[in-house]
Amino acid sequence: MKNKMIITGIVVSIISLFLILHTTPTLALRTSLFLNGYFYEAMATEVIDDKFHNKVDKDILEKQNAKCYTLTIPPVEKVTQTELRNFKVTKDGSFYSVEYYGEG
Repeated sequence: MKNKMIITGIVVSIISLFLILHTTPTLALRTSLFLNGYFYEAMATEVIDDKFHNKVDKDILEKQNAKCYTLTIPPVEKVTQTELRNFKVTKDGSFYSVEYYGEG
């Protein structure tokens, strides 16, 4: 019984932490970088508004309830040696999800 309560407490804590780390666009982006193995970039980079993509893709992003952000210290993808500079952050309810947006 005691072990079951401890395991339940740990699971609830992990889920709560994950949800808290996705309550703002910046936190969601940093969490995504950290969980993908880019530890230094997650802590050191500055997250700024990607004015170019937000202007060019305005209609698409509005339909998706999304916004693009740029990293000042982008991580480098190991296989292709590509800088992962631009990310799209989508608001789903009260939480945010992140995906790489590309350079174009």
